Amino acid sequence: MTHLFTIIFYQPILNLLVWLYNIIPGHDIGIAIILLTIIIRVILLPLSKQSIMSQKALQDLQPKIEEIKKQFPGKEEQGKAMIKLYQENKINPLSSCLPLLIQLPFLFAVYQVFIDGLKSSSLNLVYPFISRPESISVISFNFLDLSKPNWVLAILAGAAQFWQAKMMITKKPPAAVQGSKGALDEGMAAMMNKQMLYFMPIFTVFIGLSLPGGLTLYWFVVTLLTVLQQLFIFNRILNRDKKEVITIEPVK
Repeated sequence: MTHLFTIIFYQPILNLLVWLYNIIPGHDIGIAIILLTIIIRVILLPLSKQSIMSQKALQDLQPKIEEIKKQFPGKEEQGKAMIKLYQENKINPLSSCLPLLIQLPFLFAVYQVFIDGLKSSSLNLVYPFISRPESISVISFNFLDLSKPNWVLAILAGAAQFWQAKMMITKKPPAAVQGSKGALDEGMAAMMNKQMLYFMPIFTVFIGLSLPGGLTLYWFVVTLLTVLQQLFIFNRILNRDKKEVITIEPVK
């Protein structure tokens, strides 16, 4: 199992990073990590897009979900009502987390590359057709040592995490359910969302302070790219909703 993980995930990512390091003028490992992050993000773009769309749809349905919980206290009736709600809105709740689970092997591989792969002893896994450097300099931009924890990168990663979480918080219920009992009360899920809004950035900074700067840089860039993707998708959904409202003809 470990051997398969090495062949399928770890070795290709390590080789891609080494190849980028070789072709970048000045052989800057920081720029190589940023480019590697962008390439991985582009490869996983369909999965991340599906995950963001599903999270957004579930976010918009939250007031209706809370209304169902109050209307049907019994677990069986509540479950049936939930399934009906998801079917009516063509949403699969698992589709929001399944793409994230599929991305986990890539994250583990990147973590392993930054922990062990940059050592000279690990470069024997470089493919024969890629030029193998004698060693990889861990100094980026002539001053940033990416082999050691860096508090600036940790704070930047935490700030990006906060921005991402902030975008997923429901500011107000949809117009269709405004005024309903479920929309007026703040449910347990909404409270958990607010707690995660602050917990995850603090957790990110805490973890970032103990990881190599290269891995924290990857974490910061991938979160920033996720935020930009969310902005693009949310704006597109907003523009689509505006067009639908404009094209509705008045009832005669």
